[in-house]
Amino acid sequence: MSTAMNFGTKSFRPRAPDKGSFPLDHFGECKTFKEIYMRCLRSNRFDNSRCREESKEYLECRMDRQLMAKEPLEKLGFKDLVDDSKKEKEAKS
Repeated sequence: MSTAMNFGTKSFRPRAPDKGSFPLDHFGECKTFKEIYMRCLRSNRFDNSRCREESKEYLECRMDRQLMAKEPLEKLGFKDLVDDSKKEKEAKS
C-alpha cells in the first residue's frame, strides 16, 4: 500500500509563455546567426552578457523572417545596443 505525502504541495498548472509560441526555423533561415550565438556562448563559458550583439542579430533575423513577432529591440533588452548602433551610423554620416 503506497501513500502519497503531499505536505502542502500545489498542483502544477502549465501556462503559455509570456510572449506566446513561435514557429521553429524549419528551413534554417537563421541557422548561421544561431550558430554564431552558440559559438559565442561556448567560448564565453555561457555568460550571455558577453554575447548580446549576437543574440540581438539572431532575434532580428527571426523577426525579419516572421519566425517571431516583431518587437522593438528596446523592449527585448537591447536599448543600449540600439543606441550605440545609431550613434555609429550618425558618426559615419
